[in-house]
Amino acid sequence: MEILLNDGNIVVCIKPVGKDSEKEVPELLSAQLGGEIYTVHRLDKNVGGVMVYARSSSSAAMLSRAIQNGEMIKEYLALVHGTPKESGVMEDLLFKDSSKNKVYVVDRERRGVKRAKLEYSVLKAGETSLVHIRLHTGRSHQIRVQFASRGFPLVGDRKYGAHDDYKEPFLFSHKITFNYKGKSVSFVANPDWAN
Repeated sequence: MEILLNDGNIVVCIKPVGKDSEKEVPELLSAQLGGEIYTVHRLDKNVGGVMVYARSSSSAAMLSRAIQNGEMIKEYLALVHGTPKESGVMEDLLFKDSSKNKVYVVDRERRGVKRAKLEYSVLKAGETSLVHIRLHTGRSHQIRVQFASRGFPLVGDRKYGAHDDYKEPFLFSHKITFNYKGKSVSFVANPDWAN
């Protein structure tokens, strides 16, 4: 697995598509690097990209605090069907049906409903458009359902309305930024399809 940073406290890697971020990736990292690996955030199994893991319980606590306080900035690239307006903010109420592992945009507050917010900008427009996304909340399937609910399903995302021949959604964890050892650090990677 490609490692962007390993300093004994944290490890930043490129998660491969098809690997579970909470079980398989930590096992692979532990086999590659030795020692304990602590999961502090997750990516869907069918999504790849930049992830950070802790190598000690104290580092895990530090990273978890940063996430809870909104101090870890997560940015994504996605390929969507259609052309959204040039840039914007999406704010919705989301409800997850765990029995179907599917998320829905709903129109009112109720038990189990969570607020979701992201900002986006279109990098390349066309029949399919390359979009840069900054998450403000980290909800399950958030990017996928928010774009699909507006008529722009992600390429390859059949669960949320794409009608194409791809098996996985074109979504990639492109950049993570957080404070580490007194300074802001960023880790960046791009998927092949974003070139």
